[in-house]
Amino acid sequence: MKFVQLIEFKTSKIDEVIKLGDEWADKTEGAHTLTREVLGGDRDDAGAYVMIVEFPSYEDAMKNNGLPETAEIAREMEKLADGPPIFRNLDVLRDEAY
Repeated sequence: MKFVQLIEFKTSKIDEVIKLGDEWADKTEGAHTLTREVLGGDRDDAGAYVMIVEFPSYEDAMKNNGLPETAEIAREMEKLADGPPIFRNLDVLRDEAY
């Protein structure tokens, strides 16, 4: 079953967050289990963002979470965020394309 993590956070440094994500992807190429990432900015709340990351399964997400580079990016993200992020761990029950 696919697994999606939704991460809600606030930052005034979104360009640095994006750069950090690109660096993580480069460092973990061939090792990470992430299959898709979507980053959205809230039109009604400047500085509020939602990142949606998709994995083939919960187990793959946990494998990805165990990478040293993932722990490193989490620490760096904390420095860039304006407060603690909110994580939502979701089993994908329906995935339709229209």
